[in-house]
Amino acid sequence: MLQQYNPKNDHIKVYIDGKLYAREDAKVSVFDSVVQGGDAVWEGLRVYNGHIFCLERHLERLQNSAHALAFKDIPSNDFIKKAIFDTLKANEMTDGVHIRLTLTRGKKITSGMDPRLNQFGPTLIILPEWKPPVYPPQITLITSSVRRNSPMFLDSKIHHNNLLNNILAKIEANHAGADAGLMLDKDGYVSEANGVNVFCVRNGVVMTPYASSCLPGITRGLVLEICHAEGIPVFERNLSVTEFYIADEVFTTGTMGELTRVSEIDGRSIRNQQETSILKKIEGHFNQRVQSTLLSTPIE
Repeated sequence: MLQQYNPKNDHIKVYIDGKLYAREDAKVSVFDSVVQGGDAVWEGLRVYNGHIFCLERHLERLQNSAHALAFKDIPSNDFIKKAIFDTLKANEMTDGVHIRLTLTRGKKITSGMDPRLNQFGPTLIILPEWKPPVYPPQITLITSSVRRNSPMFLDSKIHHNNLLNNILAKIEANHAGADAGLMLDKDGYVSEANGVNVFCVRNGVVMTPYASSCLPGITRGLVLEICHAEGIPVFERNLSVTEFYIADEVFTTGTMGELTRVSEIDGRSIRNQQETSILKKIEGHFNQRVQSTLLSTPIE
């Protein structure tokens, strides 16, 4: 699974700190914290039919992550929304768009780790691209040797830009010929894949790992809400890799790929022993929520 370049993105305009730049001119300072130490937080947003899906939930997580990292002078949600709307309008984008929203701690007066060197306020970056869901209909996973961070080291509740942990797992998956790496926690239980949350279904019951060492994703939360609303049994609990091997269905969730079926883990085919597909049922309700715009914010 490798994203392909879309020529439609040749002439996109990127927002950086109040200004719009052509793609080739969109740059940040070498003194910016995101360059110096990956010191930033981010969100991935999707635009459907003139609306930004779950914008309020994403902005809440961005604000919480920035606060947890003790950012100063964090821009308000209203400010960020207006910047997003202006950027989308400038690019004439209303559908089939993915936005990478990044807030860094900002520029430093000199190179160094100390946040007191950040005396210019945060840097806000809005990168919109023409990009429909990038995952294929189904993907394969391998169990990575790289463990997912626990709160003892770097809490995954902070949606930060320090992603080397996940990138190393993705490198392993690439070398193994798989689409993504399935990451375990410090105790050997499944946490998430390198870029998405994971679910398994067995005997009509939907299960997903506790969000102790994984990001409690927005799409993950929607799947839990759907199951509760539609009477589908669902549980969060510790799950071993074996429980994923023998599941009837396995799928991943995330803004970049929405809901994606997993066909194989570590060479074991995922075999549905039931006559129906719970995943298809959940996908139907998810698509209804996308189309209804009840969870979306219109581009003003």
